[in-house]
Amino acid sequence: MKRFGFQNPTLVSFLLVLLLFISNCLASSQNDDVNKDSGSEYDRVPVQVPVGLVLDLGCVEGKIVRSSLSMALSDFYTVHNNYKTRVSLSVRNSHGEPLLALASGVDLHQAVGVEAIIVGSSFLETKLLAELGEKARVPVVSLNSPISSSLSRYSHLIQATHDASSEAKGITAFIHEFGWNSVVLVYEDDDDWRESMQLMVDHFGENEVRVRSKVGFTSSSNDELMMDRLRKVKGLGTSVFVVHSSELVATHLFECAEELGMMGEGFAWILTAKSMNSFHESTGDTREVMEGVVGFKSYIPKSKELQNFTLRWRKSLANDEAVGLEINRLSIAGVWAHDIAWALARAVEVTRMQNVSSSSILLEAIKENRFKGLSGDFQIKDKNFLSDKFEIVNLIGSGERRVGFWNSNGSFSNRRLLSSSAHNNKLETIIWPGGSAQSPNGRNSGEIKRKKLRVLVTSSNRFPRLVKVTTDPATNIVSAEGFCIDVFKASINPFNYDVEFILWRNGSNYDKLAHALYNQKDKYDAAVGDITITSNRLKYVDFTMAFTELGLGIVAPKERSMWVFFQPLTRDLWVTSAAFFVLTGIIVWLIERPENKEFQGSWSEQIGEKLKYNLSRFVVTVWVFAVLILTTSYTATLTSMMTVQQIRFNSNTDFVGHLSGSIIANASLTGPRLRATNTKGLNTSQDYAEALLNKTVAFIVDELPYLNVLLGEKPAQFIMVKSQCTTNGFGFMFQKGDELVHNVSTEIAKLRTEGKLGEIEKGWFENQLPYTTDDTSNPITLYRFRGLFMITGLSSAFALAVLVILWLRDRWKDLVNSVKVFISRLLVHFRILLARTIHPSPLDDHIGESVVQMGQGNRQ
Repeated sequence: MKRFGFQNPTLVSFLLVLLLFISNCLASSQNDDVNKDSGSEYDRVPVQVPVGLVLDLGCVEGKIVRSSLSMALSDFYTVHNNYKTRVSLSVRNSHGEPLLALASGVDLHQAVGVEAIIVGSSFLETKLLAELGEKARVPVVSLNSPISSSLSRYSHLIQATHDASSEAKGITAFIHEFGWNSVVLVYEDDDDWRESMQLMVDHFGENEVRVRSKVGFTSSSNDELMMDRLRKVKGLGTSVFVVHSSELVATHLFECAEELGMMGEGFAWILTAKSMNSFHESTGDTREVMEGVVGFKSYIPKSKELQNFTLRWRKSLANDEAVGLEINRLSIAGVWAHDIAWALARAVEVTRMQNVSSSSILLEAIKENRFKGLSGDFQIKDKNFLSDKFEIVNLIGSGERRVGFWNSNGSFSNRRLLSSSAHNNKLETIIWPGGSAQSPNGRNSGEIKRKKLRVLVTSSNRFPRLVKVTTDPATNIVSAEGFCIDVFKASINPFNYDVEFILWRNGSNYDKLAHALYNQKDKYDAAVGDITITSNRLKYVDFTMAFTELGLGIVAPKERSMWVFFQPLTRDLWVTSAAFFVLTGIIVWLIERPENKEFQGSWSEQIGEKLKYNLSRFVVTVWVFAVLILTTSYTATLTSMMTVQQIRFNSNTDFVGHLSGSIIANASLTGPRLRATNTKGLNTSQDYAEALLNKTVAFIVDELPYLNVLLGEKPAQFIMVKSQCTTNGFGFMFQKGDELVHNVSTEIAKLRTEGKLGEIEKGWFENQLPYTTDDTSNPITLYRFRGLFMITGLSSAFALAVLVILWLRDRWKDLVNSVKVFISRLLVHFRILLARTIHPSPLDDHIGESVVQMGQGNRQ
């Protein structure tokens, strides 16, 4: 340093530090140039992006998904080793507990800071973590959870599962393919399975596949419970069963079914896709019990990539103690997990290339993925990756045989689904339970022979729209038609019965009909017709639920009087209103006339003039308010009277018509509500119409079904006022304890819910006018408006009092003077009169006589 003249040590130190700084800057500049070509040391280290994985690792499916995801990510980064990001899985075990899954999700979000969460197939776990993802704005990917409307509201949830709508169409088409129209649905009584079952049930109902019964089991259901419930559904008359449950419940179910002889010839069992997708390795004995079962299964196309992945995945299981050796087949969810892992890894790289870490960007990147995966073409639509193609398999021995496909375009095929045109609408031969290739007919072997139902039918034919019975003179075969008959046929149709109608020839006393059904159980099974449900009859028979409206109605002719506009108000109310109108006018005239010149002309000139004083305006305002209320009430009542004939339920003067011999009508007419004293029995709807039109009766009281007939025939001439529900409606009678009572009642409820009962009713009672809710046509009385007139009268009295007070105030001095003069004159006259009375004056007499004489002279 001395050579260069630097002798100060402090300066030397400073120069050394400066030299080091400059060299570092130069090195940094050189590194920047190098980084442009080859990347820095930091960039060569991939960025770890944490992703959470919440699974039930105690179940087989959880183990498969975890191992498939890990291996898929490893394969992805082997292929894409130049990617600058790496998905790092943070695994949490939910143990099948939804709350523990939620706690795991919260821990992953807060402690680990995951940018996405993958969850297993549990519906509740998916819903809870979807809620967490919505709050934290973190994408949540669910594997094999059911499609549900309650999950559709979560914008950060992506579901990878099968298309439940396409599956429902496929199973329905499969049922129709073999001519079946009813099934028994056996399901696992758990949130996951109930939620995913509803869409299929709705589709069955929309396509005329009746669900005869729904039977739920849990994983803890014992043999006794299962066999007891299976015995009950076995007797319903159908042998087609759709099973929607996990492998554990399904295998237990089929073992019990075999003991009951329900896995033999004549039966058909269909497994849903969720059931088949959850099936793993079972013992040979279990699969042999299920021989002949048909299952829908999500379609995974065979490929070399899938085969290679599966082989390597099996080899990896031997080294994974967490998975164990009990699994040797990759499940459907495992395949979907592979594709989800690849989609997630691609999306993470895209977001890092854009130098953003927003969860919304990551979510959109996941949705935009398009690639060829192990499951086929991977594409997310409407937040869902849906597998809409299914293969139909037939379980034979310990394995399964493919018999066809269900394509998303709505067709069957026995070829691979390579394109929409690669189908021939056929299935290969199916081996059904019992080893038969003959398809079951949909009925239990013990129920193949149709049972005959012997039905008594009411035969009076008084109301043929309700019941009309005819007998063929050549064959003596009884046939029946009418509203009641059509409802009975529709409600008994699903139960495989031949109906034999038998005439009831003992009139309209249906109490005797109930006795006959009760006492002759060997001859009759049921009774059908216009039979009202009553407590007396229930002592002997069982009724189905009512299939008609409940209660009595009253029908009368429509009002046609030209003076109907007078009827809304009673006479005393009309008179009172007119009187108050005149009174109000007089008071206003008294107030305005003294000062208002417009009120001082002729009467014609005074009408309609403007008011000058506030007092008169006050009186008119109160009166206008009263008139407004009267006008509104008048309008409403007149409108009612124009549509509803005035009917009083307590009338004792007019004749009341009713159905002759009807116990219900007679009881209502003598009851406390009507108390009719003059009644007339009628037999047909034509008798009803004639009696009303010629005024033989004022109105008709009867049960609503009978009155519906009258209104349907002559809707323009009559109107009905519907009363309270005082009867129980019409029902079908069966023997005590007959199981058909419950079954037919259920069918009636379905007919009503589906609108078919209304269609039948419309066909027989068309052109029916709507009911009014009550008798609202009573005229308005003065008593009801006494408060209104009291207010008007008080306001007028108040105005009159004010007017008198003001008049007295203005003329008080003149009045006082006038009173004084009047009193003084009165006193003078009183004194004169008093004086004359006490002291009469002769002068007064003379003057009086002179006055008399002058008067007489004038007359002459």
